[in-house]
Amino acid sequence: MMMPGDANAVKGKRLSSSSLRRAWQFARPYRRMIFLFLATIVVAALIELVPPFAFRRMLDVSIPSGNLRGINILAGLVVASALVDAGLAIVQRWCSSTIGEGLIYDLRVALFSKVQRMPVAFFTRTQTGALTSRLNNDVVGAQNAVTSTLGSVVSNVVVLTTTLIAMAALEWRLTLLALVVLPMFIIPAKRVGKRLQDIQRQNMTTNAEMNNQMAERFNVAGALLVKLFGRQSDEVGMFSGRAAMVRDTGIRAAMYGRVFFVALGLVGALGAAAIYGVGAHLVVSNDISSGTLVALAALVTRVYQPLTGLTNARVDLMTAMVSFERVFEVLDAPEFITDRPGAIDLVNPTGLVEFRDVWFRYPAAADVTVRSLEAPSAVVGADPDRDVLQGVSLVVRPGETVALVGASGSGKTTLSGLIPRLYDVTGGALLVDGHDVRDLTQHSLREAIGVVSQDPHLFHESIGQNLRYAKPDATLEELDAACRGARIMDTIAELPDGYDTVVGERGYRLSGGEKQRLAIARLLLKNPAVMILDEATSHLDNENEAAVQAALENALEGRTALIIAHRLSTIRDADRIVVLADGNVVEDGTHDELMHLDGVYAAQVRAGEAAFLA
Repeated sequence: MMMPGDANAVKGKRLSSSSLRRAWQFARPYRRMIFLFLATIVVAALIELVPPFAFRRMLDVSIPSGNLRGINILAGLVVASALVDAGLAIVQRWCSSTIGEGLIYDLRVALFSKVQRMPVAFFTRTQTGALTSRLNNDVVGAQNAVTSTLGSVVSNVVVLTTTLIAMAALEWRLTLLALVVLPMFIIPAKRVGKRLQDIQRQNMTTNAEMNNQMAERFNVAGALLVKLFGRQSDEVGMFSGRAAMVRDTGIRAAMYGRVFFVALGLVGALGAAAIYGVGAHLVVSNDISSGTLVALAALVTRVYQPLTGLTNARVDLMTAMVSFERVFEVLDAPEFITDRPGAIDLVNPTGLVEFRDVWFRYPAAADVTVRSLEAPSAVVGADPDRDVLQGVSLVVRPGETVALVGASGSGKTTLSGLIPRLYDVTGGALLVDGHDVRDLTQHSLREAIGVVSQDPHLFHESIGQNLRYAKPDATLEELDAACRGARIMDTIAELPDGYDTVVGERGYRLSGGEKQRLAIARLLLKNPAVMILDEATSHLDNENEAAVQAALENALEGRTALIIAHRLSTIRDADRIVVLADGNVVEDGTHDELMHLDGVYAAQVRAGEAAFLA
């Protein structure tokens, strides 16, 4: 199932041998099941030929001779064929569901695993809805290529072939007569099929617009924006218009489909009438038997339906294969940050962090994202043609607290993001405990690092689940200890459901200070050697800031810490203050030393705290 924006993706496309091979690699574990699935289709098609031939013999032999035993045997054979056919249908369904659901599982897990390995820059450029669609719609579309589409094509080919062979064996002249009306099936099928595709494209596009509107307006931030601007009526009107278009295209599609199949039914009736009419004359002239005529009339109805299905088989197959290709597009995306062969674990980290002549520029979009998933206005975070950091050298000793200050765009957040390898340096080296971070496994490196941002993310789950994200096997005593250290225990104790309280989407049921302290408690459970605080108190009022500062003092004890802040009250107590400007370290020292130096830092302090907020 394609995304609306790619509804025309099958136009002019050819089946790619490489895509077919890769699709087979995913289907290969189910090859025996696929063989059984196709075998049941072939056997079922042959079994369905039994009743016409049984009725022919009954009319031509058993009834004229009065052979009641023969009649009973033939009737029993028809019943037995029906029972076998029913059993085969069940086996087919079991095979198709096993293959289909297995493929969906394999593809979804492969995609989810791939996305988890993608760099942060990938997510800054990717539309969440488009990415989710790959894990849902396109995965199901790819599965359809192996089950529904493949099964339908094989079934139609086998049914058509066996039926025409059987009809030709009975009476070749009437078989040719049945084929004369085929253009009356194929031409309308192509034209109506194309029109139905156009209607479906329009329906998919409008559905996507409607779903995007719901996704953006139903989250907390979107709902607040709508209410604050008083645009509820406008939103309802916009949604109503799109829903009406979905309704109208749905009605048109239903009517086109119904009229088409009614017309096909009339054409089929015409074919059957021709068979009976011409065949009756042949019976009267003793050219064929009445049983042969009845058998042919029963078989002719099996010719038109598979032909109709095969008319649009290429479009159906290409549509399914496009879904496979869109899945492969994500699976083939560059991961950019990976563990080197032979990467080692960081064991018992002390928290020594060293920047050695570090240069950095953000990667180009082609290196980190998939173009079809990219939001039109997305940015990586900085101009990839500009060096954000330019030869930064800095050592943060174990247990030391270093504050990073500087104007927006000076490189503070970029510098801190290099430590957990959210990005890799483009020049120089970054070391933790004497190891280049590129020589360490990402898992062990990130286990040693904790981050508290100005807007910490909380999942739409309970407080306990959010805390245990840092340590899934944490005991209640450990939760209590972390929450006491983060100065959030009293707040949780006052909640009726305690740790079972659901925090809401992005933690909106909690205040800013409560979210911050809960995030700090989560990091205390993680117990990292290095802490990074990125504007952790910048949006808090004085009362909440005091509570969070108290929690931070406890959290930072004995840990290496990098603090990015604009508030002087947060900065001046650091062991050292590093001033950045245009990607360079311009000053480094304690508050008193930098004030005595009377440089950039001192000028900003004298100008007032507002200077830090620039």
